[in-house]
Amino acid sequence: MPVVIILLISLACQAQNCFVFVGGYNKDASKDGLYVFEMDTVSGALTKVSTLKGIVNPTYFTLSANGAFLYSCTNSKLPRKGTVASFSFDAKSKELTWVDSISSEGENPVYVSIDKSGQWLANANYSTGSVSIYNLSPDGKIELARQIISFTDSSINKVRQEASHVHSVVFSPDNNFLFAPDLGADKIWRFGFYPNMIWPLKPLKRIKTVAGSGPRHLAFSPNGKYAYCTEELTGTISAYKYRKGKLKSIQRINAHTDTVTTQFSGSDIHVSPDGKFLYASNRGEENNLAIFSIQKNGKLKLVGYQSTLGKTPRIFAISANGKFVIVANQSTGNVVVFK
Repeated sequence: MPVVIILLISLACQAQNCFVFVGGYNKDASKDGLYVFEMDTVSGALTKVSTLKGIVNPTYFTLSANGAFLYSCTNSKLPRKGTVASFSFDAKSKELTWVDSISSEGENPVYVSIDKSGQWLANANYSTGSVSIYNLSPDGKIELARQIISFTDSSINKVRQEASHVHSVVFSPDNNFLFAPDLGADKIWRFGFYPNMIWPLKPLKRIKTVAGSGPRHLAFSPNGKYAYCTEELTGTISAYKYRKGKLKSIQRINAHTDTVTTQFSGSDIHVSPDGKFLYASNRGEENNLAIFSIQKNGKLKLVGYQSTLGKTPRIFAISANGKFVIVANQSTGNVVVFK
């Protein structure tokens, strides 16, 4: 595999086959942009099975529930509006095929999510601080944006928080709400999201986080009772009790080690499929995964840290069987599988 800046991992496990999708800042459509690996479900070993050219800077993926379609932020980190693209995946041929591409309606798209019905796709544009929402067709195509929601807020860090920077969009477990952590505003925006909703959507709630914290990614527990937000600028995690769209703060805990006092850079966050553990990636000086056990009351207890064996662990994923953690190290361009 050519040296690329790895940015994203997404997983599709079907029967005995488990596929890992990897993308990066290739910066050139003539170079491979997407990689498909097959994972050995016993050893965790990865084997590259196909690649796809014609895609520039694919930076975050999400899969349809049936694994038939892969949706990606593309043309990210460019001085123009980015795009959101869809690809079909054939598990027999182990190949991705381009289906559709549409404007992200903002600069630097960084995160895409699909709602539980499979009919809606939400995208976060970091640089322009906006959220775009699309209808999805059964054939995988992305229809024109139903709505673009822009934010113009800011916070106390004048370098990183001079304006809104929406870093992720996550549907609630009950599929009735959409949450959008805004790193630049120190807020988590909440929208109602119902089957017969009235457009345009409006933020129902501004959930304030600690000033200067920079909320980035949000993950819910499998039982739907708790939510956890990684805060990039302070290297912390905020834990919330979730009920009917409301996030009630119950804990704020350091994800960074005691030896790091400046330049925190929290990144991704995931809960294990059994709901017993939470993992959060730290970049900057640390380059590790912080490991927490989840207590019965939803609070976190530190277990320890694991080096990611590379620099800048931007994204990681947990296999559906809970046996493996796969980490993408951006700066060193390597993917590491941990059992």
